[in-house]
Amino acid sequence: MDSKPGLRERKKLRTRAAISEAAIALFLEHGFQQVPVARVAEAAEVSKRTLFAYFPTKEDLVVHRLADHETEIARVVRSRPPGTAPLAAVRGNFLGGLRERDPFTGLNDRPEVRRLHRMIVEAPSLVARMERFRTGAEHALAQALRETADTSGLTARLAAVQIVAVHWALAQDNAARMADGESADERLAGAVADAEHAFALLENGLNGPQGLPPGR
Repeated sequence: MDSKPGLRERKKLRTRAAISEAAIALFLEHGFQQVPVARVAEAAEVSKRTLFAYFPTKEDLVVHRLADHETEIARVVRSRPPGTAPLAAVRGNFLGGLRERDPFTGLNDRPEVRRLHRMIVEAPSLVARMERFRTGAEHALAQALRETADTSGLTARLAAVQIVAVHWALAQDNAARMADGESADERLAGAVADAEHAFALLENGLNGPQGLPPGR
């Protein structure tokens, strides 16, 4: 069976891409909050009704660019080699992403990536939408842990929240440094050290040798 999309599906993909490109270009040039949806539709040469059929909200015009990342950690856990612990798989993937300058790690200094990050953090509605994105990543990872690691529901949920939070914090720190003008090459050693420390805390707990000091 030929798995290639048909003519109708290809047309939809082209329309979706055209709307997305028009939206991002306008948002980066003028600001997310300053550009109405009608202007995006006009630039993409579609009606507002068509635009909303592809992107139900204005925020979706931006966040859809990151859609694959929402389930990335869950995918890493599901596809890990036999005998590899889930946390080790996530750690290895993140460290590999740093070396490859994957935007998922925040360590990417391409101008368009920097501008996109700055636009997101400066728009309250996009920040709120990204929180929903993070919640989706937690749910996807919890399900992957339950199905592949023989983990109970509560343990899977708690582990997913912690893993996603650490991943998120590391990526946000890196992206903030990129937005402030630091280069990815300059940041790499520090980003790797921070990631190693963060994943060691996850593995050993806050009361481990690298965690919180004991009470006095």
